[in-house]
Amino acid sequence: MNFIRTLTLRQLQIFVVAARHLSYARAAEELHLTPPAVSMQLKQLEDNVGLPLFERMGRGVALTDAGDLLMHHALRVLGEIKDAEANLQGLLGGETGQLSVGLVSTAKYFMPRLLAQFSQAHPGIEVQFSVGNRESLLQKLQDNAIDLAVMGRIPVEIDAHAEPMASHPYVLIGPSDHPLRDARRFDLQELRHETFLLREEGSGSRRVAEEMFKNHLFTPAKTISMGSNETIKQAVMAGMGVALISLHTLPLELKTAEVSVLDVIGTPIERTWYVVHMNSKRLLPAGQRFREFLLEQAAPGLEKEFGRYLTARTST
Repeated sequence: MNFIRTLTLRQLQIFVVAARHLSYARAAEELHLTPPAVSMQLKQLEDNVGLPLFERMGRGVALTDAGDLLMHHALRVLGEIKDAEANLQGLLGGETGQLSVGLVSTAKYFMPRLLAQFSQAHPGIEVQFSVGNRESLLQKLQDNAIDLAVMGRIPVEIDAHAEPMASHPYVLIGPSDHPLRDARRFDLQELRHETFLLREEGSGSRRVAEEMFKNHLFTPAKTISMGSNETIKQAVMAGMGVALISLHTLPLELKTAEVSVLDVIGTPIERTWYVVHMNSKRLLPAGQRFREFLLEQAAPGLEKEFGRYLTARTST
């Protein structure tokens, strides 16, 4: 192997796009190339590497182990090139540039509104969002594939800098006609016969619920695991059970009174939103502006939208 002589950035770019889509045709469409041109460039790259990067799977393709390994390195190389370009743009004054932000799924309910405010104030800065689970965001931070991440736990697994952005309350919800919807400050044991709807194992929401059960010496009569906040909300509205869920996932359901917030002692459970970047990452002016915006505006914005649902519980 002699990558310095044989490998090109264009080959890496084509490889990353093809690996993301797992389709030569879709990669060609995105890159404005013909499928044969994509296939030729990838064949040359495989010849340079000396190992197959893709394997046929039915009518599609999948990454080999070599392809998966190269993907991480290619993302880092292209990320460094992107940083070089953005650095030069930063010399213009910091009001232009591109920024990639990763979100855990729960943050997608409120971050678009903050983005709209930021974009209005800084129209020359393009912010791209990607949504993923915690593990995928940590990997993207390490690969330099994203500049910042918004998540609910400090990422002690990697060498990153995390700053508290806003309070993140979890509340217990039931259907709109739940018999305890108007009760005040009742014990969790009153729900001992209920079915609790939980996120999947390993999720942050699941961890918060399990900590609540432990702290209250509480064992639910039945639990059902579900793969998304949307599924849980729909199940609660259908009367399948109750759920501990982020208050910030409920803007529409609270406005339309499709769910009721149950005033259980010990809730809301307060957690924190963090904005995170790698310690090795030198944030450019666009990234610094967005980070500062989140640290200044996220907390008051969320309080304005959701605070009334908590004060209404404690004021009666």
